[in-house]
Amino acid sequence: MAISKIPSAGFQDNVKFRNIIINGDMSIAQRGTSTSSITGDGYHTIDRFKTSISGLGTWTQSQSTDVPSGQGFAKSLKMDCTTADGSPASSDVLIINQRIEGQNLQYLKKGTSSAESLTLSFWVKSNKTGTYIAELRDFDNTRSICKAYTISSASTWEKKTLTFAGDTTGTLDNDNGASFYLQLFLGAGSNYTSGTLNTSWNSRTNANLAVGQVNLADSTDNEWYITGVQLEAGTSASDFEFLPVDVNLQRCQRYYEHTFVYGTAYNTSTNVGKFLFTGGGNSTQRAITLHFTEQKRTIPTITYTQIQVDGGGTLIAQAFTSDKQLTVEVSGGSAGRQFFGHYKAEAELWLQ
Repeated sequence: MAISKIPSAGFQDNVKFRNIIINGDMSIAQRGTSTSSITGDGYHTIDRFKTSISGLGTWTQSQSTDVPSGQGFAKSLKMDCTTADGSPASSDVLIINQRIEGQNLQYLKKGTSSAESLTLSFWVKSNKTGTYIAELRDFDNTRSICKAYTISSASTWEKKTLTFAGDTTGTLDNDNGASFYLQLFLGAGSNYTSGTLNTSWNSRTNANLAVGQVNLADSTDNEWYITGVQLEAGTSASDFEFLPVDVNLQRCQRYYEHTFVYGTAYNTSTNVGKFLFTGGGNSTQRAITLHFTEQKRTIPTITYTQIQVDGGGTLIAQAFTSDKQLTVEVSGGSAGRQFFGHYKAEAELWLQ
């Protein structure tokens, strides 16, 4: 029987992986389901969604089971303000964002006369009603476009759809770097709100990015939920593209994995999941090669914790780490013994 080939154009209705956003249903949270006392940048719970924060309150972020009824979602990302900031400094900002590789976006034909429009859709809920800002940021060419949306009813799930024109200026790099961002503002100081909202593609100017944005940090009663985030080529929103959990996890593990059991926070005190190497080598050097669950975006940064070396010895830097595997070496100590521990491998698209 002949098998039909799926068309390669990422914007056709019958094409899988139309959603540019990875883990938009918030179903994958390798690092754990809740992190408190957040005051700085980082990936805290939900994979692929980074918190960018500077001086705007203290937060607990969690993977919540509060979702819009009857839409097929099981999880959402929740931001809960635990220390308020009712008077933001000019440089204060709070953003939830996802960064996207340029090589995944070539079909958008950005920077040409045929540039595709983009439509963003998502479900959102907050007790803090008012205006919020979503930004598409072209990092390669320092360009930006913003759209406002309104949370109209307090503590009620609402679906939002925003369409952004195609950008005929500035092609995206065809590589594995961070070329394009989706940015969802939750609060911002005057450095980001004092201009005119940038509703068409232009050179990125901070003052024009978040004009009219409410301050979600102005009360510890405030919370904000989001799920079903989909960004796709075209001028209309299609139904959310649900992927099997194993596929979704594999896509997330391109950027991050750790040896702890799935959903267990890094550096939790446990022997479960530790790598183990026994015997071999000599008292001068022993080594083991460990293969990552998924090939990484690039050679990852490796961080170790809870390392134990039986018979003495010291963990040393490995010279042979690639995007597929790493080599762990121990020098000194007794030959024929064992060493074990945990690690995390990070190949995230941090600000470059």
